[in-house]
Amino acid sequence: HTYSSMGRTFFIGGNWKSHGSTSMVGELCGSLKNNVGAACHIEIVISPPAVYLPTAQILLADSAISLAAQNCSAYGEGAYTGEISAGMLEELRIPYVILGHSERRSIFKETEKEVGTKVARAMHSGLKVIACIGETLEQRESGAMYSVLEQQLAPIMDAVGSEASAWSNVVVAYEPVWAIGTGVVASPQQAQDAHTYIRKLFATKISARVAEDLRIIYGGSVNGNNCGELKSMEDVDGFLVGGASIKAGEFLRIIESAQD
Repeated sequence: HTYSSMGRTFFIGGNWKSHGSTSMVGELCGSLKNNVGAACHIEIVISPPAVYLPTAQILLADSAISLAAQNCSAYGEGAYTGEISAGMLEELRIPYVILGHSERRSIFKETEKEVGTKVARAMHSGLKVIACIGETLEQRESGAMYSVLEQQLAPIMDAVGSEASAWSNVVVAYEPVWAIGTGVVASPQQAQDAHTYIRKLFATKISARVAEDLRIIYGGSVNGNNCGELKSMEDVDGFLVGGASIKAGEFLRIIESAQD
């Protein structure tokens, strides 16, 4: 059974990671707003560091571009020094949050369980979630890739539940760790194979309807040169762009190629 990509709005996310300054936010947001028409038929979401979200929000008002936080707390409000709760992001009207990014998992030791808790918090607060999963090169080469993806998805599936309406607020980002920031990009076929597997897993574990409607996006060294080929794959519903998202020209090229 192949799932039609027909009702799935193409999604382009730009993860700025820990890059930014007031001037950079001004320049990038200005450039994106001036070059992306309001009638844009794809979804574009950028994710500057949390301290710049309110500035970016003002600069992008009345544009087709919305915002995501790069993380949120596994806790609600309270005595959790240094944490930003999902409720605060919701109150600021930041629509999305990126959760489970491999840098959070590897550098900050976030466990699968903690990612699941964060997803539940975010959904409960009314945020939409960009949930990231992906295997390391070692896991891929040892044949563990699919079981790793299933293991990473399990707590996310538990957190969201089985309702199609809840899943409409989730985007799954497949980001093979060996391709993030390395310049090594998964071949279009490698991306397609992983996305097909993820979609079939959703059909089995959740429902055929959720599998068909779910947007599964690819991340890992996406740039203006390789995005066209990746986009042509049936189960690639968008991109989560890293380094190329903080170069206005490059990010605009990716947006443009997605609208062809």
